Amino acid sequence: MSAFRSTRPCIEPPKEGSELDEALRRAFWTSLNRHPLPALQALATAARTIGTLYRQIAQAHEGPGGCGCGWEPDPDSDLIVLEANLAASLLKPPEPDLAHMVSLGRA
Repeated sequence: MSAFRSTRPCIEPPKEGSELDEALRRAFWTSLNRHPLPALQALATAARTIGTLYRQIAQAHEGPGGCGCGWEPDPDSDLIVLEANLAASLLKPPEPDLAHMVSLGRA
């Protein structure tokens, strides 16, 4: 695993619906369109990737040459936060999708 050390501190976390959200969704679906997998296998792969990203980000925050944002990785409590975010996403009602909305007239 290569450690990428940033020379600048972390920025504000992205807002929901951000470029990062969109890029991750697009990469996930593009990959599945190219190489289909059963749903649970695809989600397990995504979870492993998130774990790998966490390790890389945590490593980039370690030591004197690490990111200066002040975050100190704590895998136990960070996992609780990640699990809570996953649960919140599962329980959140789906947002309206323009592609599936019923047309109410014409312009």
